[in-house]
Amino acid sequence: MQGGGRDAFFRVYDGLSSPMVFAADVGRLLLRAWQQVRGELVVPLLRAAVVACMVMSVIVLAEKVFLGIVSLVVKLLRRRPERLYRCDPIVQHDKEAGSAAFPMVLVQIPMYNEKEVYQLSIGAACRLTWPSDRLIVQVLDDSTDSIIKELVKSECEKWAKEGINIKYETRKDRAGYKAGNLREGMKHGYVQTCEFVAMFDADFQPAPDFLVKTIPFLVHNPRLALVQTRWKFFADKIIALFEDLSLMQEMTMDYHFKVEQEAGSSLFNFFGYNGTAGVWRTQAILEPGGWEDRTTAEDMDLAYRAGLLGWEFLYVGSIKVKSELPSTLKAYRSQQHRWFYRLEIFIGMFLLVSACYDYLCRDDYFYFFVLPQSIMYFAVGFQFIGLNVSD
Repeated sequence: MQGGGRDAFFRVYDGLSSPMVFAADVGRLLLRAWQQVRGELVVPLLRAAVVACMVMSVIVLAEKVFLGIVSLVVKLLRRRPERLYRCDPIVQHDKEAGSAAFPMVLVQIPMYNEKEVYQLSIGAACRLTWPSDRLIVQVLDDSTDSIIKELVKSECEKWAKEGINIKYETRKDRAGYKAGNLREGMKHGYVQTCEFVAMFDADFQPAPDFLVKTIPFLVHNPRLALVQTRWKFFADKIIALFEDLSLMQEMTMDYHFKVEQEAGSSLFNFFGYNGTAGVWRTQAILEPGGWEDRTTAEDMDLAYRAGLLGWEFLYVGSIKVKSELPSTLKAYRSQQHRWFYRLEIFIGMFLLVSACYDYLCRDDYFYFFVLPQSIMYFAVGFQFIGLNVSD
């Protein structure tokens, strides 16, 4: 019995140990396969990524230095737009002709559930200094909240009673979002009578003399498609937190406006449109095909298409348009959520992995170049720095 029991025990042990041995063998095979794949595929790819990141770092650094030098030269030589482009004020010579000397201007205000700022933006647009019979204010309301839609409509009716030519436009759905809203707005018959289109997001408030200062550039320079102005953040409610947020956001804009756009305007007569606080020539919108919703950066898309057709762009930093900072923390977080860039975060993760691999597995110092790039992509992705040009 004892011998039979011992034999039975070893048979059971062999039955249990065989799967364990098999699993160990499979594990060793998988490890060898991974080592082979890592050596022949993963490592070369990561090395190539490190080299590519170094090249991109050098290119980005060279670009920033070049644009900075251009911006400095522009400032030292005082190459202001007023000196480079004719911008004589529009004068009404013949009183009998009335306001015919002034071109027709359309002011577009696309909005979506803008309960806190709709009155400010509509009021600012209706107070623009321009002959009333040569100005059309178009409110493109994509709001899904019926209460907010009624409030916006009532505000438009209030200004209409005061003699302002204001149009309240809605559509059946939000196809194409902001780009689709603008595209639908351009289809109305009265738009064809307007030579220029000024655009403001719902949280922007132009000064009364905005058109008086910008339209002359377009009138006297027929190849200009766009006059882009600068943004100026402010908080309507004086709260210490939002004063700090206002300062932080304004600081992030300084490089974009003062360096990138000023250099692009001075050197190439081209830069990316910011989506608001600018005046377009209607022909320059329609000629490239109008607004397209194939990308989330419809403003940049239109700018590129117009630029490829030979249209020129002008940045005028001396003209500033106030932008209302979110008045509540919830609104601020909502804004930052819209400005969240997933692609940049993905690239930042990839660069971080590349930097870690280089630090742990290699003897060179490439990670010195790659790690800062990763940090910068994370900073842009989480909107610590950078600029959103579409909504």
